[in-house]
Amino acid sequence: MTPYSLAYTLHVLPALVWVGGMFFAWMILRPAAVSELDAPARLKLWPEVFRRFFQWVWAAVVLLPVTGVGLLHLRFPSLETAPAYVHIMMGLYLVMLALFLRVRLQQLPQLRRAVELRDWPAGGAALGRIRRLVGFNLAIGLSLVAIASARPMF
Repeated sequence: MTPYSLAYTLHVLPALVWVGGMFFAWMILRPAAVSELDAPARLKLWPEVFRRFFQWVWAAVVLLPVTGVGLLHLRFPSLETAPAYVHIMMGLYLVMLALFLRVRLQQLPQLRRAVELRDWPAGGAALGRIRRLVGFNLAIGLSLVAIASARPMF
């Protein structure tokens, strides 16, 4: 395996886990939970889901820039010579990171607090905010995957 192949593999896998996890949560888990669980049970489920998923997202948050910079140096003489799609990917990563940090550091503690207090309306509101941010992050992530796959030369 070449250094480029190794770096590329270690770059694609965490992106797949992060974006795929958001897709699964948004498109599969949430609708199933809504149809099968009452609101308190649903609200108790999500903090544990996020705890487990965010461990993987943290790994992606670290691996993506490390492998991305490695790929950049293996493929292009400098950042200035990299094509526009590379710059776009880096920018979208930063947006996704900011949204993740907002969910993890601001919204998730509100959800946990509401669940601990059995304040189901506040928990529902917090979960709704998380859902919207994750949906936005999913759209950005899918766009990023499309850009990475197509490698458009603008």
